[in-house]
Amino acid sequence: MRDKKVREIATTALMSALVFVATFLIKIPNPATGGYSHMGDCMIFLAVVLLGRKNGSIAAGIGGALSDFLAGAPVWILPTLIIKYVMAFIMGTIVKANPESKKLQIVGAAVGGLFQIAAYTLAKILLIGLMPALLSIPNVSIQTLVGIVLFAVLSAASAGPLQKIRNREGK
Repeated sequence: MRDKKVREIATTALMSALVFVATFLIKIPNPATGGYSHMGDCMIFLAVVLLGRKNGSIAAGIGGALSDFLAGAPVWILPTLIIKYVMAFIMGTIVKANPESKKLQIVGAAVGGLFQIAAYTLAKILLIGLMPALLSIPNVSIQTLVGIVLFAVLSAASAGPLQKIRNREGK
């Protein structure tokens, strides 16, 4: 029991780190908002598939929030923690019915991604104003779509190893 819990914590921490790295290091600046697009969403979707709804959501929130913290964007830490957590939780809820279904994985990522677009737009309206928020919709939409596509490609290309990891984690 204890070894399983330690493994669960370690894999969640590892996926948090992967979300952070893909978010923090692979940045495409957005002059309209002063923010950026990134590849972290792909890792978030992968975290949900590998770790399940609960731990995938935790990894998503922590990895994304840590990126904002280290990027010097403290105002975005809490919104990112919540938005990324809920985005992953939505995907995990949809995927939970049949975790092996690629179709459900893509649908879950898309529905979670739509939530992310709406939630970040609302947060930006509150934090930076209506026009910058509206101008950022294409950017966050492209970021989300690229994350879904990269997730689908990565997931399909590594189906065997991912299945072994899922089986080992009991997901």
